[in-house]
Amino acid sequence: MLTKHVQTRLSKLMSKILRHSPEQFGLQLDSVDGSCEVVDLLQVLRGQSGWSELSLSDLEEVVERCEKQRFEIIANRIRARYGHSHDKVSYPTGVPPIVLYHGTNAQAAPMILEQGLRPMQRQYVHLSEGLHFATLAGKRRGELVILNIDTVKASRAGIKFYYAGNEVWLADAVPAEFCSIYEHKEEWSE
Repeated sequence: MLTKHVQTRLSKLMSKILRHSPEQFGLQLDSVDGSCEVVDLLQVLRGQSGWSELSLSDLEEVVERCEKQRFEIIANRIRARYGHSHDKVSYPTGVPPIVLYHGTNAQAAPMILEQGLRPMQRQYVHLSEGLHFATLAGKRRGELVILNIDTVKASRAGIKFYYAGNEVWLADAVPAEFCSIYEHKEEWSE
């Protein structure tokens, strides 16, 4: 079993490879879903300094225990569920819950409420079904602010939502008129 510190280091390296720069590591991802063979990723990871003894069970442990559920393994293939900055990954459109949440910070919130949510350097805007993932995403950048996204009105206006799995939803962008501040701060820590 890996220590929490080692899990975090490995998760960050996997994110770098699967989400941002697979080509830097000589890894070719599927152009549709961003996946690769687990054995190919394992080989790439073992080639990195300090990871030569990495086992398949270590890799599976990180996938299973990652608090943000960044990765998934399906039929011997692994992929990052979301957060890609390289080639655009496709996701199925879906009908999200009535409200989704987006975690941000007090500095960015006024601009979002004026201009809407944009993907910035990512391919999509990340949204979550519950407060837990929104809190994890938002609290690392300063004073936490959680936004409500009215998906019913947004969908009626033509905004498409994509399901990335494990309570994570994506959108190309969300106009400001569908965003509002979630006022129940006492629930953020649940």
